Amino acid sequence: MRVLIADDDPMQRLFLTRCLSAWGYETLVVEDGEEAWQILQRDDAPQMVLLDWMMPGMDGTTLCQRVRGLKDRPYTYIVLLTARSNQQDLLSGLEAGADDYMTKPVNTPELQARLRSGKRIIDLQNKLHIAYETQKYEATHDSLTSLWNRPAILDLFSRECAKAAREKTAIGVLVADVDHFKIINDQFGHVCGDIALREIARRMQASLRPYDFIGRYGGEEFLVLVPGCDPHTVCEVANRVRLGVGQYPIFARENEIAVTLSVGVNTAWPTSVEQRDELLQRADEALYLAKQNGRNRIECISNEIAAQ
Repeated sequence: MRVLIADDDPMQRLFLTRCLSAWGYETLVVEDGEEAWQILQRDDAPQMVLLDWMMPGMDGTTLCQRVRGLKDRPYTYIVLLTARSNQQDLLSGLEAGADDYMTKPVNTPELQARLRSGKRIIDLQNKLHIAYETQKYEATHDSLTSLWNRPAILDLFSRECAKAAREKTAIGVLVADVDHFKIINDQFGHVCGDIALREIARRMQASLRPYDFIGRYGGEEFLVLVPGCDPHTVCEVANRVRLGVGQYPIFARENEIAVTLSVGVNTAWPTSVEQRDELLQRADEALYLAKQNGRNRIECISNEIAAQ
């Protein structure tokens, strides 16, 4: 574990560095509060800090307050080192955001014990953070394809409708369905069907722009949002997705599986979030036309453009 040592006393810095190195810690050493603050704002900042109370540039309590003001980052465990022994001073240090404090001169066995305690807390915080991020990901992503799941993509659709209404821009809506997917499952089995769906999702995502959105809408259906494009461009994107999926067969368990997509396209300039379901319904109608007209094609219901 890396530990940041911030102290303006060169002898104290040397003492702390030697102790921590002997105990297996990697140290990063600075001599003033401003330099410590710059380091603690970095993405790779150490999660444990030994912090002198009185330093040039920025004192320890001010630095504690600033660190606690940082958002969306791993927890930083701060131990204040001080020559002060007044109870009120120590309480003010803890209230500023310090997790622990030690009075100088530092007792070596006590320091080692405090560091072990801090490391246990950091490890627990990191495990909780990983569990939270995993839970958040699983709540918004499809477990098979790793795309946005249905609730998440519909929520993004609402947000994009609001954004398009606010900025008076267009939004393209693509509803894509894998043609004859039941036959794939019946002929090759559900395991191969799952492999095919994962590869279809990967190919679709690879065909989109970084700021487009794609989610698994249900079964073998996918919903794609293409913000800020005119109808012709949206249809070009839809056709690129279709070709990207069907250009080459998918290999699953030594089986060669030919797959194609039918895509319904709607492009509109929404004026409110409430129009989301109407836009989706029209894209569904376009998908129905694509299937009715032979599959492996796109149909654009909002304009006359259709790519074969």
